[in-house]
Amino acid sequence: MNYNKIVEGIFLSRPNRFIAKVLINGVEETVHVKNTGRCKELLLPGVKVILEDCSHNTNRKTKYSLIAVWKEDMLVNMDSQVPNDVVFQAIKDNRINGFEDLTHIKREVTFGKSRFDIYFETERSKGFVEIKGATLESNGISKFPDAPTERGTKHVLEMIRAVQEGYRGGILFLIQMKGPKIFRLNWSMDKKFSEAVKLASKNGVEILAYDCIVKNNSIYLDKPVEVDLDTL
Repeated sequence: MNYNKIVEGIFLSRPNRFIAKVLINGVEETVHVKNTGRCKELLLPGVKVILEDCSHNTNRKTKYSLIAVWKEDMLVNMDSQVPNDVVFQAIKDNRINGFEDLTHIKREVTFGKSRFDIYFETERSKGFVEIKGATLESNGISKFPDAPTERGTKHVLEMIRAVQEGYRGGILFLIQMKGPKIFRLNWSMDKKFSEAVKLASKNGVEILAYDCIVKNNSIYLDKPVEVDLDTL
């Protein structure tokens, strides 16, 4: 996925989860944050950030949207709206193991009381994929979630039910950076979600993790990353 126009800035503060104060070309601007998660380990005062210039949209309250941040020498995309686009395109391009040669693919399809990100069909099966964007990293390990997620747990349990009813089910963690060599659940942050994912794996739900090539103006799915569901 490409961004049309980007600018660089220096992060100053985050008054609330929707906006941040950023220094752009020497001017303090109020910008939209395209991630309502905590991101406390990323948005530190003084770090360099990447913003999408949206000044062409006169209906917006802010001219810019914060989309990525430098964590030392690693660029982390923190735009929570892009994982679905990135994975959908990668599946269409036959770039995700086990999801090649689909005969049909559709976004945002309801099952039970949940709406899964992707519905797909092959000549032999039908199924769903739920996508989670992971921006938390520590010592080369990617983790999810960075905050408790009741909604995420609900989706996982619903995916188990879909598999029990004969569908294929997959949960894909999109690591929005290049660098982590392993993906783990963040047990200390959300034990219920972690237990649900581990239960899903035991009940036939496919648990995948892929990293990304992230540049100032783009993000694309790259390679599979090892998944460790057991380490607490």
